[in-house]
Amino acid sequence: MSEKLKSIDRGVLFMLLSSLFGALNGAIAKILSDSMDPVEVVFYRNLLGGLIVLYSLQKIKVSFNPSKIHLLFLRGLFGGTAMVLFFYTISTIPLGEAVVLNKTSPFFVTILAYYLMKEKVNLPTFFALIIGFVGVIFIMKPFGIEISIDHIFGVLSGFFSAAAYATIKKIKDIYDARVIMLSFMGVGMLIPLGLFLFTPYVQFQIHTDPFIWSLIGFMAIISTGSQWFLTKAYSLSKASIIGVVSYTNIPFALGFGVMLGDKFPDIYTFVGIVLIVVGGILVSKK
Repeated sequence: MSEKLKSIDRGVLFMLLSSLFGALNGAIAKILSDSMDPVEVVFYRNLLGGLIVLYSLQKIKVSFNPSKIHLLFLRGLFGGTAMVLFFYTISTIPLGEAVVLNKTSPFFVTILAYYLMKEKVNLPTFFALIIGFVGVIFIMKPFGIEISIDHIFGVLSGFFSAAAYATIKKIKDIYDARVIMLSFMGVGMLIPLGLFLFTPYVQFQIHTDPFIWSLIGFMAIISTGSQWFLTKAYSLSKASIIGVVSYTNIPFALGFGVMLGDKFPDIYTFVGIVLIVVGGILVSKK
């Protein structure tokens, strides 16, 4: 029993650190988006993060099981897509709103579990889902015709994050956390490259400002730390507990956003945040 509680405590601590680092990572990405294409930021973040993970693997080697390599690829595909959408959203709407829309992932986890794994959804969980999505509506403000593609991308980042978290639970006992992170970062580089090479929407530039590169390097370090803490948290504790604790990154992100010049959330956005947090906690407990 004491060992179980110790594991839960470590999982909660890791999730708190992941939330703080994740919010700080978003703040740096928002600063960089003034000078770089958001998709370009994703590429360099994953490139430097991948080098950090490869270095750690050189120091402490791990075994590799190829039997579930398709799940590793899916984790990378889902996580990389979520990151591209999230970083784009960060550059176009307030940081706090972008983070909250990304935090719709627990609702999508429940929906995916219902359709893909035939898990039952009881009445309280159904009402929790309704509460959460009403919160999304308040943030997107369709009644004021303020809904935008940027808000939709924010919700989609939550959906792909949910799919990525589901794959972590499937492979956490098969692969080392660093291997899981490396799959995410590897595919997370291929997606921006593909968008750059095959679409007209992404532009890469040659940057010579040392301040930009110092921010990219710092972001790579803290985002790699955030991913490692998140992966370990889900590995050590129940998803229901970690899902609740993960909402601490919302106040972190709101604070960083206001520091960067974002307006404090209006009443509609604030109500939406509260509804999403309440609904997400209820779903996570289920």
